[in-house]
Amino acid sequence: MCKGLVGKKLGMMSMYGPNGNYIPVTVLQVGPCVITQIKKMGTDGYQALQLGFGEKKQKKTTRPLQGHFKKSGDLCYATVREMDVDDPDTYTLGQTLRPEDVFAVGEKVNITGITKGRGFSGVMKRHGFGGGRETHGCKNHRVPGSIGCSAWPAKVFKGKRMPGHYGVETKTIRNLEIVDIRPEEDLVLVKGPVPGSRSGIVTISKILFA
Repeated sequence: MCKGLVGKKLGMMSMYGPNGNYIPVTVLQVGPCVITQIKKMGTDGYQALQLGFGEKKQKKTTRPLQGHFKKSGDLCYATVREMDVDDPDTYTLGQTLRPEDVFAVGEKVNITGITKGRGFSGVMKRHGFGGGRETHGCKNHRVPGSIGCSAWPAKVFKGKRMPGHYGVETKTIRNLEIVDIRPEEDLVLVKGPVPGSRSGIVTISKILFA
């Protein structure tokens, strides 16, 4: 079985469970994903499925990728990801995978995405520093303060938490529960937040090790 699919984050909403409990959920459009290449142990040294997600205009696709996508059909894809698979011989080029083919309601999954970009941020926003005293006469409200010593070692150590670029990092949230699957719209509702902004690309993968 394929170990995951590619999707897009649509946003957040809330719903009520069967027991009447309030559940915040993230709505993901998962698939349809088309198999564009099958990796096998004999030829590639590992087993995986290359999945294409999101249609892309042919004139905006490079010639090498156009030739690659023609092997699996007439469409070009904006996003291509590889997913582990147990038995690649059970799949064929051009086959379409949908969320109900891979996941089930109540299953726990890992979701990977690119976090929101925060630009250049200070230490309080970026690292959660407490800042200086908010009292009369204090002149260091949001500055980082001392970052090193003067005489020895007379340098700033690597890895010192400083102001700088914040966000746009690959982040994985583990053990998220699938609350509902709506196959007619290719939607998967996951309990809790998911990394990234609206329309951000995410990968949903099964938990391989408990």
